[in-house]
Amino acid sequence: MSTHLLGEAWRLHRTGEYERAEQIYRDIIHADPSNYDAHHRLAFLHGQRGRWEDAQRVMALAIELNPRAADAQFLRGAALQKLHRHEEAVGCFDRALALNPGLAEARLNRAASLYRLRRYEDAGADYSRLLDADPDYPFARGNRLFCRLQCCDWRALADETTAIETALREGRRVIAAFDAKALFLSTEDELTCARIWTADQHPGPSAPRTPRRQRTSPLRVAYVSADFRDGPLGTLMTGVFERHDRSRIETVGVSLGAGDGSSARSRFEKAFGRFIDLHDNSDGEIVSLLRQMEIDIAVDLMGFTEGGRPGIFQHRSAPLQVNYLGYPGTVGADWHDYLIADRVVVPEAERRFYAEELIYLPCYLPRDTACQAAPLRIVRADEGLPETGFVFACFNNAYKINPTMFDIWMRLLRLVDGSVLWLPESNRLAMQNLRRETVARGVAPERLVFAPFRKAPEQHLARLQLADLFLDTLPYNAHTTASDALWAGLPVLTCLGATFAGRVAGSLLQNLGLRELITESLADYEAAALRLARDPLVLRVIREKLAQHRKTHPLFEEDQFTRRLETAYSTMWERYEAGLAPESFAVP
Repeated sequence: MSTHLLGEAWRLHRTGEYERAEQIYRDIIHADPSNYDAHHRLAFLHGQRGRWEDAQRVMALAIELNPRAADAQFLRGAALQKLHRHEEAVGCFDRALALNPGLAEARLNRAASLYRLRRYEDAGADYSRLLDADPDYPFARGNRLFCRLQCCDWRALADETTAIETALREGRRVIAAFDAKALFLSTEDELTCARIWTADQHPGPSAPRTPRRQRTSPLRVAYVSADFRDGPLGTLMTGVFERHDRSRIETVGVSLGAGDGSSARSRFEKAFGRFIDLHDNSDGEIVSLLRQMEIDIAVDLMGFTEGGRPGIFQHRSAPLQVNYLGYPGTVGADWHDYLIADRVVVPEAERRFYAEELIYLPCYLPRDTACQAAPLRIVRADEGLPETGFVFACFNNAYKINPTMFDIWMRLLRLVDGSVLWLPESNRLAMQNLRRETVARGVAPERLVFAPFRKAPEQHLARLQLADLFLDTLPYNAHTTASDALWAGLPVLTCLGATFAGRVAGSLLQNLGLRELITESLADYEAAALRLARDPLVLRVIREKLAQHRKTHPLFEEDQFTRRLETAYSTMWERYEAGLAPESFAVP
């Protein structure tokens, strides 16, 4: 009888009648608690419905019944991974691979969890094993390279970049869309990469736009993010959320990440007209809820960054959907109607390489000005910096540093006596490799100074004032880190890159009226850095100009930025109400 019932449940399961299938599985387990297949399939069903805690719990029971089932170990690990319980997930994947060394999915998922645990070298080794078995294993080459970049391990970087570029142009699945931003690629290549990634990770058509409707009350705008916690989103956007004109915009914060108990999370919760935590809900449940709430405009603050849920937008949670801030570029899909940018990050000539229509604001990146540098008496010795001598700084992530930039920085240290390069502490291998690369370029390793992480943003802003010049990176610029430096009064020297991610610092500087800190070639960037380091008078004039322009220029004008953003929302809605298709436009 149980075999017949199990077959019926599986039939219902495969045809999407999940509730009826679940009930039959439960009935079988109630009658026969030792039925492995019923436990396994019920756990699998929970996973399909996004109920990851239930999935891992029931699969654990299945494993007790059959400890040698490699696929059960793998599936429980996958559920734990979704719950961000990566140490436990790695244990499951280890056991799955011990039982079945050829289980490629377990090795792939183990690599992903190792990456989240910042065990980049171990993750890279797993990707290498996948490539040994299959040189074209989807995305493994790009994943391995990004693990190496996190460790500042630049072996074969040029050859790997060339191979990835060739594979992209052949339409192959070689690198994740976000990871590609760390390579010197063109905007066209990035669009190709995004389309390949979207087609693989989110196959099938996107849902059509919901039938046109009129809105007589304030526009209902949902901001969707997994980052409503301590971090860059708060540094940039909290003040905007708080300043929205409630007579024009009714805001909803949709959290895809669990609360972290921080003051930043508490402030987010108060900043919106309504704040809802949906991190335990499936994409389908979130889409249904946002439709029931009659959200007019859904703003995706994540894109393809960690914690993003593109499926919410693929299935159309609102009549209009916007790509903004978290992911610097196009997602290559038709589910976002608009991308918010400015004319520096997306020049007019590059528009054709974006799947979305463009909304041009005068400035792309806002800033929460409530956070000020702490009034601390910090001296250089407190941060391990020399009392005298020029301090070059770069607080970008390790994967943004590459041999091209490092060569320039080391030449500057050789030419500017007594100077140091101040970098953030990273993983052990990254710091070890950077010191080795320093020695290889004829510079003493002690001229690299690593800054420990400061959780309190006001303390980090205070210590930035100790540096003389922030050196930006290419192809991926400083974004929030550049905003931090400028807000702290530290000049940022940048070079305009070829892609969105490589032009953000230029946008910030233009909106501060500091075009003299924007260069258009790396040769000019190096020459400008050397000139500023050797001429304290010129640098002092720039610092004084920065201090003045912080008060008078639009970069840090949150009220003005918020009003323009509201105008953008109103304009796109007016087009929608008039039955017009999305179209690029600029907000004056």
